[in-house]
Amino acid sequence: MKFLKLSLLIYFFLLLTNLFSQVDSSILVLSKKDSLFNTTNNGKDMIDVLGIKRFGDNVSSNRNGKPIITVVPFVGYTLQTRLAGIIAGNVAFYQDKDQETNQSVISISLSYSQNNQIIFPIISNLWSRKNKFNFLGNWRYYKFPEQTFGLGGKKSDSDRTKLDYSYFIFKESVMHRFKNSFYYAGLGYNLSYHLNIKEIKEPTVLETDFEKYGYKKNSISSGISIITLYDNRGNTINPPKGLYLNITYSPFLKVFGSDNNWQSVVLDFRKYFKLGNSENVLAFWNYNWFTFNGKAPYLDLPSTGWDTYSNVGRGYIQSRLRGENLVYMEAEFRFKISNNGMFGGILFGNAQSVSNWPDNTFTDIYPAVGAGLRIKLNKNSGTNLSIDYGIGRQGSKGLFINLGEVF
Repeated sequence: MKFLKLSLLIYFFLLLTNLFSQVDSSILVLSKKDSLFNTTNNGKDMIDVLGIKRFGDNVSSNRNGKPIITVVPFVGYTLQTRLAGIIAGNVAFYQDKDQETNQSVISISLSYSQNNQIIFPIISNLWSRKNKFNFLGNWRYYKFPEQTFGLGGKKSDSDRTKLDYSYFIFKESVMHRFKNSFYYAGLGYNLSYHLNIKEIKEPTVLETDFEKYGYKKNSISSGISIITLYDNRGNTINPPKGLYLNITYSPFLKVFGSDNNWQSVVLDFRKYFKLGNSENVLAFWNYNWFTFNGKAPYLDLPSTGWDTYSNVGRGYIQSRLRGENLVYMEAEFRFKISNNGMFGGILFGNAQSVSNWPDNTFTDIYPAVGAGLRIKLNKNSGTNLSIDYGIGRQGSKGLFINLGEVF
């Protein structure tokens, strides 16, 4: 809980700093002056190169209701999935013509991996007129054999075992905007359902952390969420500047259908700086995930790569670290390579730590560094194909390919 209090103080300070330094509200508006998202003849993307008919030709037509649609079949790669065939897409649109209204986005993908995994997420971030309401959705299905390493920061590659399970996620929330501000507050519902869980281990392994922690063949976590949000980024796919702060408190209780009573708090802070008149961006991400007042199921514990977009811990395999609490920091420099905006690059560095089990202490830090290429798929929405290579501790390294920015 000391880490929770410290994080809240840091967030409060950063939020106040942003508010006092903000000189106008133009940061919210996706304007034609922001050439990173200029939808006229300035810049090229894959739609231009391939000669595909474009949905929505400029900012004004997009605000008239025409959606910006990006659909890409591609080969993805992560350390957990290895090669994966993916069909991914997003639909970006505005609910009305008002220049204050943020861009709404629905992202859908279907992938089948070399490790016989099926991943099917539908993620939505919808804004009503003048951003009065923000609707967030996260629906997912996984058929997911995966590698797991036990609990705490002192685990090595030799602790690796295999889990196999199916997984359903259903999360929906709605937030209301406080008058003439970027502040929101609201409620949500969370369901996390793992079924047909089984561990596949070598006969020489006596007892794993998965067994010591205690598990069932199926596990259910069900509860409500109380959410506060500050968001003035304007474009959520690829923000040129702005600040995002989300604090979510979730009590999972037997009365809602959970196996156990337990609680969690997630603190998600992101800050973007546009560097001068260039299209270069300096971005920072702090993601903290705490559980307390009860025992969360093993597969619902905070873990590398199990945030909403599966991006925490670039440079490490998903589920590499797992514990009752997780702290994460990342910085990224985004820069243009080609003058027409078709190609860009990034440099990143991050660090993560999870609490040990059962003493709940933080002792080990796992840093990673890397670089990546960005290919502009749709200049109207700012959607990039992200190809990154990360290097971490204990020989961890690998390629990470995604549709869209990591954060």
